[in-house]
Amino acid sequence: MKFRHVGSQEERKIELQMTPMIDIVFQLLTFFIMSFKIVAQEGDFNIQMPLATQQQGLPEDSPLVTLHVQLRADATGRLLSSGGIVVNGERMLDSIEALHNFVIGVVGGDEPSARADAEVEFDFDYGLHYEHIIEAITAVSGYVDRSTGQVQKLIEKIKFTPPAEPAAS
Repeated sequence: MKFRHVGSQEERKIELQMTPMIDIVFQLLTFFIMSFKIVAQEGDFNIQMPLATQQQGLPEDSPLVTLHVQLRADATGRLLSSGGIVVNGERMLDSIEALHNFVIGVVGGDEPSARADAEVEFDFDYGLHYEHIIEAITAVSGYVDRSTGQVQKLIEKIKFTPPAEPAAS
């Protein structure tokens, strides 16, 4: 088989198209820039350790104050007048104001660390009216000091147990 050479060697010169190659390079560059994740250097920590003390052993941690408050409702949805508020399963209170005073006694004082560690878990009866729930949350979360007009925070960590459906009778 014989090939014919049409034209001279100079006419058969292959030209590379640079525009598509530059486009591909820019697309790859954009992809790698967008997918680059900057990670902090490993082992480069700025930690300031406390100075050694004379005492041996671990420092004592302040215990976490957790109050479990249960509000009981009567058949009409009102808060029971006698023993409607149970704190930690044993102490019965008669009013929201008594709950407020109890919480002030537990986390009272001017120590913010006691307030930061305190926590309340509410357990409400299913049929309790909403107004009593709001009053209880307000009683444990804080109050306005009448002499200064400042808001005094008590307990900020509040949890709720889901209400159980009343038993069908």
